[in-house]
Amino acid sequence: MAAGPRRVEGFLDGIPLPMLAVDREARVIAANPLALALFGPGLVGRPFVTVLRHPAIVQAVDWVLDPEGVPAPTPDQTLPTAPDGVATLRATCVADGREILAEVTVAPLPSPLGRGATVAVLDRSVAEEAEQMRRDFVANVSHELKTPLTAMTGFIETLRGPARDDARARDRFLDIMEREAARMNRLISELLSLSRVQAEERSRPSGRVDLPGLLRGTLAMLAPRIQTVGVSVATEGLDIDLRLPGDGDQLTQVFQNLIENAVKYGGSGGVLRVTLSRIAHEPLLRGPAWAVAIEDRGDGIEEQHLPRLTERFYRVDTHRSREQGGTGLGLAIVKHIVNRHRGRLRIESRVGQGSRFTVILPEGLARG
Repeated sequence: MAAGPRRVEGFLDGIPLPMLAVDREARVIAANPLALALFGPGLVGRPFVTVLRHPAIVQAVDWVLDPEGVPAPTPDQTLPTAPDGVATLRATCVADGREILAEVTVAPLPSPLGRGATVAVLDRSVAEEAEQMRRDFVANVSHELKTPLTAMTGFIETLRGPARDDARARDRFLDIMEREAARMNRLISELLSLSRVQAEERSRPSGRVDLPGLLRGTLAMLAPRIQTVGVSVATEGLDIDLRLPGDGDQLTQVFQNLIENAVKYGGSGGVLRVTLSRIAHEPLLRGPAWAVAIEDRGDGIEEQHLPRLTERFYRVDTHRSREQGGTGLGLAIVKHIVNRHRGRLRIESRVGQGSRFTVILPEGLARG
């Protein structure tokens, strides 16, 4: 005698994974809250095939319901051997309109609950994405270090051989080697900085920062570099008294990076504008905030690049970035620091008209 749907639901609610149950006709009779969150509402009463449209999973359900009449699914050699009468497989399937990499276990419904099957779904997408990011990160770091090391090795061999007595070649090669060594040093420093920032990202800053003073100090520190490239600076709103919750060293790093980028890549426009203004209510931050906009009149950035600018090692123009000494990590560090301050980073740009990077910081940091 089959148990009622409420009893099956009570059984599923105690499972810490998305799980649903089907009857002998492969129709959903119960789903726990995690399954509803993954697949969406309205599961009960639907044929299972409309919930997970994957042939191997459907076959596994049919086999568990009728092991004599349906061929057993092919075992997944990448997963541990399942107990008798249970099928475990890994599959890419669609759940609630998105594609996920799932580890699915299909087992008979416990006999006191009647004839049927349970389907447990472990979403491996986040873990797989994290692993892919790790692999990409290692590959990018290896490439970024290998390129200058290969060049330096070649120069060393040349200096020991054909250019041993060529003073002009020796000086030129040593200059190049010095630049490449400095770039590798910057890369390692920024990797360490990114690691520290990520480690602290969930810890909200406990200090307070004189934001206008910090911006004025950053501009003063970068003034010689700005003057060298012939860029004029215009400021607005930096003459007020304002203290916000924040980490002074990290925010200095943010604005130094953004101003240096504006000078390096937007210097052709001849103008750098730094503006500090108050936002009475920032919807994403659910309260008042302050915005620091750093704007140039340079060449601008094509729209398709904007969403990826804060990715680690992403460059719009790889050759130009390396010539300027860029590591491809600066904006990734900016993003993580702004996240730690529970702020937002907005990037706007039009080709031929310049770019605007806006850091929005909450006026106060709520607890929690």
